[in-house]
Amino acid sequence: MSGTRRVTLLIQGKVQGVFFRESARIEATRLGLAGWVRNRSDGAVEAVVEGEPGMLEEFIRWSHRGPSQARVDSVGRTDSEATGEYSHFIVERTS
Repeated sequence: MSGTRRVTLLIQGKVQGVFFRESARIEATRLGLAGWVRNRSDGAVEAVVEGEPGMLEEFIRWSHRGPSQARVDSVGRTDSEATGEYSHFIVERTS
């Protein structure tokens, strides 16, 4: 796990009902990242992502735009140590 990091993202805007979660899963899988993404009851999308720092930064850049139907107003970010508890990236149910 040396060199891997974890980032928690809170993505706000028009991000639900626009294929954001599935698009995030596809992007994270393409980048070799692990974790999860879910809709929140407040209209935001939340993601916990682990992987190599360079790939995480690429995913974060993607999250600032999302899929073509989305309108991202802000992306909150919290960095932490990776736990290694995820082996792949999944879409979770709404919190």
